[in-house]
Amino acid sequence: MKFVDPKTDIAFKKIFGNEAHKSILIEFLNEILELDYPIESIEILNSYQPPKFEGLKNTSLDVKAKDTSEREFIVEMQVAKEAWFLQRAMFYSSKAYSQQLTIGENYHKLKPVIFLGILNFDAFNTSHHFSRHWVVNKETHQHDLQDLEWNFIELKKFKKTESELETVADKWIYFIQQAIELDHIPENANTTALKLAYEIAEQHQWTAEELLVYEAQEMEIHRNQNVLETARMEALAEGRAEGISQGIEQGISQGIEQGIEKGIEQGIEKGKLEEKQIIAKGMLVEGLKVETIVKLTGLNHDEIQNLMDL
Repeated sequence: MKFVDPKTDIAFKKIFGNEAHKSILIEFLNEILELDYPIESIEILNSYQPPKFEGLKNTSLDVKAKDTSEREFIVEMQVAKEAWFLQRAMFYSSKAYSQQLTIGENYHKLKPVIFLGILNFDAFNTSHHFSRHWVVNKETHQHDLQDLEWNFIELKKFKKTESELETVADKWIYFIQQAIELDHIPENANTTALKLAYEIAEQHQWTAEELLVYEAQEMEIHRNQNVLETARMEALAEGRAEGISQGIEQGISQGIEQGIEKGIEQGIEKGKLEEKQIIAKGMLVEGLKVETIVKLTGLNHDEIQNLMDL
């Protein structure tokens, strides 16, 4: 028995955005979010559609849904660490909230928007894998502004083994994190929705076309990770080597020890800049927009333009 990785775009949408199996999304959200008013029924607003390979670049990374009380849910799987991701999460939620009204409609028609981000990287300075973010009164800590909230699962902080899983929420997080490594459905996957999720994730249930897109997405994820890691290592190595060399030369007149220390510091800083430049070059090759590269790397428009002219 072999499972796909639920963290990839096509797998995530096929499992959690499947109109034919809405019980999966309902249980997942109810267990993770522990809502005061659990979801009873849900409409998936961008349900899974069998993909076409040529549309690979246009796939969406999120699942959007609305329950019978008109609450909106945005569930996003984020594999790669992205600069300003938290700001983007707030923007998406705020945009979804404001778009509920047309011109002339009253504000009382606005309904809550709840964001759930599943992150394959660390985002917050805390050891716990799940965090909930509300708008509260700084003095009283009252939760008066209740229509927007942001929730995050940080997968790398989830350390439980199969035998240590306690809650249904634990079992869902374990499924997302570990399914790709498993060769069986865990015995403690004891809810109907969770068993169904494992069954959908089993590769034998996939069409040849779906597997083709899945494998392409997996390769793209690994390739991008390797490109960024290689660029980081090369930039740091080159920057430090050049900085140390310059520092040693300067140290002849200022003192060898002080020169080397200064060279190392300069090398590290130079390495950081060159790392950003190499990453930016890779993004330009991939066809990313300049505005996106500015946000992700911290370089300005002129610096990126210079790289385009090289």
